[in-house]
Amino acid sequence: MRSDAREAAFKIIYSEQFSGDATAAFKRSVYGGTYTKNDKNEKLTLGEEDMAFAERLVALVGKHREELNALLTEKIERFSEHRIYKIDKAIMLVALAEILYCQDVPPVVSVSEAAALARKYSTENSAGFVNGVLGGFINS
Repeated sequence: MRSDAREAAFKIIYSEQFSGDATAAFKRSVYGGTYTKNDKNEKLTLGEEDMAFAERLVALVGKHREELNALLTEKIERFSEHRIYKIDKAIMLVALAEILYCQDVPPVVSVSEAAALARKYSTENSAGFVNGVLGGFINS
């Protein structure tokens, strides 16, 4: 499921904010690792198609990171970059790469999926923040 692929890509991009490029072993652990859902540990095992999509998103963010960061900084006028939660930034980097470079995905889907990730992994206000910032890209 592409939602799981986006979640995996987000986790990799998030980790890269602290440690540089993710290793192949780390990526494998994300693609086949466990996560908690409804207080139960569940296994996230991506199929080949979803793994390829996650890898595509990670590669797009890696290739266009400077441009994506500049676009986010431009849209988030009232916040300096260091005030944005790293989780929210990773989510928005993945979604923005998808919006700009994945023509097979409707932009509104990218925004909705990003807001869902923010709701799951970040603060109670993050989903609205992420939705507003990314909505600005697709509505301008």
